[in-house]
Amino acid sequence: MNTYSRFDISFKKGKGCWLWDKTGKRYLDAVAGIATCSLGHSDRVLRRRLSTQLKKIQHISNLYNIEEQEQLSRTLTNMSCAKSVFFCNSGAEANESAIKLIKKYGNKTNKGKESIILAAESSFHGRTLAALSATGQPKYQKGFEPMIQGFKFFKFNNFDSVKKLFEECENNDQKISGVLVEPIQGEGGVIPGSKIFFKRLREICDKYNSLLILDEVQSGVGRTGKMWGYENLGIEPDGFTLAKGLGGGHAIGALLVKEKANIFSPGDHASTFGGNPFACKAALTVLEEINRRNIINNVYQRGEQLSAGFEELSKKFPNIISGKRGLGLIQGLVINDDYADAKKITLKAFDKGLLVVPAGGNVVRIVPPLIISRREINILLNKLNSIFEEL
Repeated sequence: MNTYSRFDISFKKGKGCWLWDKTGKRYLDAVAGIATCSLGHSDRVLRRRLSTQLKKIQHISNLYNIEEQEQLSRTLTNMSCAKSVFFCNSGAEANESAIKLIKKYGNKTNKGKESIILAAESSFHGRTLAALSATGQPKYQKGFEPMIQGFKFFKFNNFDSVKKLFEECENNDQKISGVLVEPIQGEGGVIPGSKIFFKRLREICDKYNSLLILDEVQSGVGRTGKMWGYENLGIEPDGFTLAKGLGGGHAIGALLVKEKANIFSPGDHASTFGGNPFACKAALTVLEEINRRNIINNVYQRGEQLSAGFEELSKKFPNIISGKRGLGLIQGLVINDDYADAKKITLKAFDKGLLVVPAGGNVVRIVPPLIISRREINILLNKLNSIFEEL
């Protein structure tokens, strides 16, 4: 179906942070399948582990106990604030699970009041209907109206707008059952959450007995320089969603919750493929390799290097670059609308053998594999410099 405006390029192989197209041209990949290929392309350990898993068992359904799923659940809960996990196949599915969970929680606690879920303007939570309804960007919703009812939107990092919605719902005999929000907005333009904002958001959710669920589909699994995005904010959520980097390029999503939010009963939710042995082995390998190779430290150091390089580029090209923002290896250059647009720069990057991806607000987004080296960051910065010199 005609669902993608594809770039006219096709890749035949990849290794580490590099991809080769069908003509043999090499590209430094700062997209990583949109923040997905945590260990890069064709990782040796991931290849070996998944090959072994295919010789053992790949899918049996959640009708039975799954050893790899139980191992992954223990690993995730041991390294986070969560106590329980539901597995699915994608970020949108993980967020759909979170929305259902918030609705069930609200219906248990709202004493007959209408249940409301809060989400942020400029957010992105997925393309399925409920996740789309929670996405605060009308351009994604156009043509698919009416959206699912029961969502209200606040300004990201603006606590007054959150407080106003809680007060309005209280006056209208409505109950805010939960808040679904990204720790750092990705599609919305690589906008990090404010510590003060999230602290107050945590407080008001506690005050009104509302769940705080973080969408960590893009920010989780080391992307920000910490294992989980919420660790940058000084708070713990009641739950959070994962996908993208968790499988290192393989399809897996998850909803992780604390005991307070562990309210699903048999029959409430399900997934045929979710948490199958193959996908769980991929995720287990990613998490084990992140720990074994001390990749989080690499993300932090390369993030600092990237940020410093962006600072230099901003000073050198102030007419083109109007700002920079981000954390770890999810960073963005804000492009001056009057001078260029992020898509134009993305296309120019192809010529230079560099892959980048646009984000909202005219931002060039940089989300390379977490294994990217100092040398490769320098190559990336030099390629960007060359692009800006030619604009």
